[in-house]
Amino acid sequence: MAPLCAIVPQYVLEGIIEKGLAPQPIINRCQSTIEKTKQLQDVREAQGQSIAAVQQQQPSQGIIPPYILESIARNAVTEQQREAARHTLAQRTEHRIAAGRVRHLNRTVYDAQNSRDNPPPRDSILLKEGAKPLSAAEDPTNNANECYIGLGKTYDFYFNFFQQNSFDNKGISLDGFVHAGDLYNAYFDGKQLVFGDGDGVIFNGFTDELDVIGHEFTHGVVQYTSPLPYRYQTGALNESLADAFGTMVKQWGESNPQTADQANWLIGEGIWAAGVNGRALRDMKNPGTAYNDAQVGKDPQPAHWKDFKKLPYSNDQGGVHINSGIPNRAFFLAATMIGGYAWEGAGPIWYRALSSGKLRQDAIFKDFADLTIENAGQHVDKVREAWTLVGYPFSEKRDEL
Repeated sequence: MAPLCAIVPQYVLEGIIEKGLAPQPIINRCQSTIEKTKQLQDVREAQGQSIAAVQQQQPSQGIIPPYILESIARNAVTEQQREAARHTLAQRTEHRIAAGRVRHLNRTVYDAQNSRDNPPPRDSILLKEGAKPLSAAEDPTNNANECYIGLGKTYDFYFNFFQQNSFDNKGISLDGFVHAGDLYNAYFDGKQLVFGDGDGVIFNGFTDELDVIGHEFTHGVVQYTSPLPYRYQTGALNESLADAFGTMVKQWGESNPQTADQANWLIGEGIWAAGVNGRALRDMKNPGTAYNDAQVGKDPQPAHWKDFKKLPYSNDQGGVHINSGIPNRAFFLAATMIGGYAWEGAGPIWYRALSSGKLRQDAIFKDFADLTIENAGQHVDKVREAWTLVGYPFSEKRDEL
């Protein structure tokens, strides 16, 4: 079963319940969020299977796979062979870019009206593409405006830097729902992005953090590009990709774009309310240090392979939000070693690895690390070093999927 891609891990909500230090209404909302998430699993599974079936029907662009051409370009005996391979690869790239360069941003933000249904009701549209921002009287929380702007910035990020036209690279509409029941979370359910309301006691709102919207958007990109089952090491890689691209969206989309050295590398900064001892949900620079609070617990992420947590599926789907700290730190290291803006340095390398067509559905950390090294070009030594610093080449043993 393919679990829901939610920004707040279930173990955080369970920790709040188990510790019992939060007010009872908050504990009740945590329990409600967990129950709703479980109810959505079948919906997410069906959507994933539908997309996989469509992808299998897509025609191949060219009989010679790109990895064969890449190998020829690297190892050709004659310059003529090398140039022919490079020319063919360039043509494929130009074709893909030309086919995908038609901008088709189409956003709709709905008021879920505190419904627990999935999908939430669509009878209350707050904003459609091209609409003016809502006034404070129309949207006192500002959640609709934040969702609308965040979806636009994330779309533009992918379109401008990776020629990625929405989730599916075909301009699929972006639907966002705000005020979703008593939900303590933000999630992508395979079709739309859904945001609950914070309470100001444990959680603040979920729409004012651009990296959260970028994170959930990226789950859609992964779903349509290289579907990675959301469990064990493969799921942790899926989560890490969402964090890596989510943080790049934030670094680029802020009023003053940040270089890798200037960024703080926090995921979900500002999600914790003032009374919680935490800086963010995750820290890509220093995994395991994002929060430590009596009501919530301590950030469990490892930063190195030697601390990898082998967990049962019942615990965070085998540690998808936990062990993602390892590839998260690798991306941080690669981005800072390469320098400049992450979306111009490490980002394209990670994107080429993701979209190469060579990322298997049972991919583990080593598989993806190998692909980034293969696609690193002039930065290959820095990318390899970044992975080595977190334990590469890791273990060859694959998780039971």
